[in-house]
Amino acid sequence: MSGETSSSTRISKRFADLRASGELGIVAYITAGDPSLDATLQFVLALAEAGADVIELGVPFSDPLADGPTIQRASERALKSGTTLVGVLDLVRSIHQSSPPANEVPLILFSYYNPILQMGLEKFASAAASVGADGVLATDLTPEESVDYRRILTAQHLDTIFLGAPTSTDERLAKIAACSSGFLYLISRTGVTGAKDALPDDLPSLLRRARAVTHLPIAVGFGISLPGHVSLLGGLADAAVIGSALVSEIEKASSIAAAASALAAKIRPLKEAARHGLSRREVAP
Repeated sequence: MSGETSSSTRISKRFADLRASGELGIVAYITAGDPSLDATLQFVLALAEAGADVIELGVPFSDPLADGPTIQRASERALKSGTTLVGVLDLVRSIHQSSPPANEVPLILFSYYNPILQMGLEKFASAAASVGADGVLATDLTPEESVDYRRILTAQHLDTIFLGAPTSTDERLAKIAACSSGFLYLISRTGVTGAKDALPDDLPSLLRRARAVTHLPIAVGFGISLPGHVSLLGGLADAAVIGSALVSEIEKASSIAAAASALAAKIRPLKEAARHGLSRREVAP
């Protein structure tokens, strides 16, 4: 079995608590700086208050190849507002200086590798740890190219989260899991991010294959937007990742306050569905 299972990180502790209480976790993704970093702080407060268990802060990037139109537009808006990786790190510090539950929710920096490389691995890892980030997911970094990245981030007690996909072979899933800590992020389908009406038929099979190669908690993302999706995952996964459906609420809202309210209203029924989570866990063959 592959994957780091350190209990010393806040991400690992959050997943252990969820498992103990029989709950599926809700991981909420928003693009930092959309429409401003001050607004993102308000959104994190609202998401945490509504029950998000982990929050992913997307670092805007000019060429977000893995993302669909909704998150692409969010990246464009964030970049136009002047958002940088340094600004996102400052935001993490501000979140930790806020009141509970926002200052207690584990925070993941979700980035393409280029901004991290531009800052420099050592400088980035030190800065991320010093402001209180809990983990990093570099979407376009492969396990083969991640040796230095993992060594440097792990030295700063940052979880390194990697993506597995339906196209990943069992051998590949094992390699991805071996490089991951905190949890393994499984993409529910091929293609880019974006909310969908139904989850793929082959998702249970993918989850069983992943369970067979790792003890890490497994979070499922790409296309999840409805309480019914969360209920279906309850017997299979440890967490559901909600991204485009939240970013869409920000895009549609008429004000920052309206967006914060809409985000909370989106998370609450998802978390309610998640509370029935792991009691029906399917045992991997």
